[in-house]
Amino acid sequence: MLFVGLTGGIGAGKTAVAARLAELGAVVIDSDKLAREVIGPGTDGLAEVVAAFGPDVLGADGAVDRAALARRVFGDDAARRRLEAIIHPRVGARTAEIAHGAAPGTVVVNDVPLLVEANLADRYELVVVVEAPREQRLARLTGKRGMAEAEALARIAAQADDAARRAVADIVIVNDGTPEQLRDRVDVVWRDELVPRARATRGGR
Repeated sequence: MLFVGLTGGIGAGKTAVAARLAELGAVVIDSDKLAREVIGPGTDGLAEVVAAFGPDVLGADGAVDRAALARRVFGDDAARRRLEAIIHPRVGARTAEIAHGAAPGTVVVNDVPLLVEANLADRYELVVVVEAPREQRLARLTGKRGMAEAEALARIAAQADDAARRAVADIVIVNDGTPEQLRDRVDVVWRDELVPRARATRGGR
């Protein structure tokens, strides 16, 4: 098994890369999805979130109101660290469980938006970073995602910059063209980098 960390700034195209890797045969573990699951209804994670931040972060259905929780921790480092202390260990345990269940020779890709910010690079055998020019990221966020420009700029500024992500990257996929060009670049990385390395791990090399 080859354990790969996949990351990139908001609007860079990481989700599209993860989707293509899944099509090619990778087992993709979505950390955002797991983060929602570990504080889902009835979990001890949810109980801890309510104890830490109060019932105002819950919606009418009793589940976490993600927007309300985000507002509660955004710009408050202490609150963010408190939330991370609840979520990250649970996500890490579930990620390990899924990864350990993968067959020999499998490429397991852990999609982690804040891999750099959480200092998680050392957990992976290979780190793949998806990168795009800031102007294109901003256009995607305000266009396809419908964010206000000020919100998009704040989200970009709150994350690590390109230099920090490149510092931990083994492979950088630049998403500055069409979706077809991105697909082709992912296919090359899969064929020339990920599959050979995964086969080498299966062979004990």
